[in-house]
Amino acid sequence: MADSRKKIILNEILFWKQNKLLPEQYCDFLITLYSEGKELELEQISHKKSIKAKQKQKKIILCTVVSILVIALLLSLFLVSKMTWIVGIIVGITAIFLMISAYRFSRKKEMIAPILHIASALLLLGLSVKISIEYFPENQIVLYSFLIINCLLWFFTGYKYKLMYFTVSGILGAVVIIGYQFMNL
Repeated sequence: MADSRKKIILNEILFWKQNKLLPEQYCDFLITLYSEGKELELEQISHKKSIKAKQKQKKIILCTVVSILVIALLLSLFLVSKMTWIVGIIVGITAIFLMISAYRFSRKKEMIAPILHIASALLLLGLSVKISIEYFPENQIVLYSFLIINCLLWFFTGYKYKLMYFTVSGILGAVVIIGYQFMNL
């Protein structure tokens, strides 16, 4: 077996040992087996060098970048007063990109997919509210229509892909908006 493969396997076994995923005796046996009885300085291999730890760190960084991007885009969408259509286009393209990425990650059963789903939903919600405020400032029916359309999109997305958080938020959002309308008649 190649040395790089052995090192990867030994790192994973050490990760299992450190996190008590396997009993210590099993891990020691596997380390001896894969190191072929040679004394290796495995104690210097830290948890951070483990493959799973690196993947987890990449996911955390990706979540942070997506969160900062969504917050920055939403702030710029509502704070920029000139050339709002350019910001709107950027927000729309980003939302579509996040949706496609979420679909790809969800097919791989990655845990980052819900964050991308939520980020794209928030961007679309912000974009629809901005369009309503910018182009139909006096017409509240357009705003409520956009909000109900967003809630219906969330509901059908949640129903189709079995995402409970979208299903519940779509139903609750529509109920709140319709209830608000009836209370203000």
